[in-house]
Amino acid sequence: MARRCELTGKAVLTGHLVSHSNRKTKRRFLPNLCNVTLQSDALGRAVRLRIAASALRSVEHRGGLDAFLLKAADSELSQGARALKREVEKKLAAAQ
Repeated sequence: MARRCELTGKAVLTGHLVSHSNRKTKRRFLPNLCNVTLQSDALGRAVRLRIAASALRSVEHRGGLDAFLLKAADSELSQGARALKREVEKKLAAAQ
């Protein structure tokens, strides 16, 4: 399983671990991924995702999973999240 957030696309970064004597060795900066279950109001069901903690705050700030997906660009979403976004758009279009 890739170490990548399914909603924001945040992934592993690389850099240097710098010692007191200024020696540099390679290291990896891993995203803070969490397995969460988010409720979709439009679909009326729960969705399990592996997202970063910062993405969870963004979802709550935008007003829920549906609002986040509708505002997000398709290029930054994973395939599963893109499919979820299409489902939400269809459901909202059918409701109107």
